[in-house]
Amino acid sequence: MGSGFSKMKKQAKLFEKQMQEMQQQAQFLEVKATSGNGLVTVILNGDKELKKLEIKPECIDPKDPDGLVDLIYAAMQDAYAQLKEQEAETKPQGFPGF
Repeated sequence: MGSGFSKMKKQAKLFEKQMQEMQQQAQFLEVKATSGNGLVTVILNGDKELKKLEIKPECIDPKDPDGLVDLIYAAMQDAYAQLKEQEAETKPQGFPGF
């Protein structure tokens, strides 16, 4: 086992440390997304857990429950896209295969 293996071990340890730091940061990361001009608001944390869901009363129409579902879905998709973008920006670089 030559220096190539040692170098890979060092890289793996560095990558592991970076991943742990990212997981810790994810606890404090939050994204907020809205749909329907602010009728529905969702807040997700970095672990993609729903922290808050706000629905304004004026968007609740008993004759159109699917409309509310669509607004919630759109807000959630936007929040997930924001998280994915932030993850890509902070992803550790330099370790093969990741």
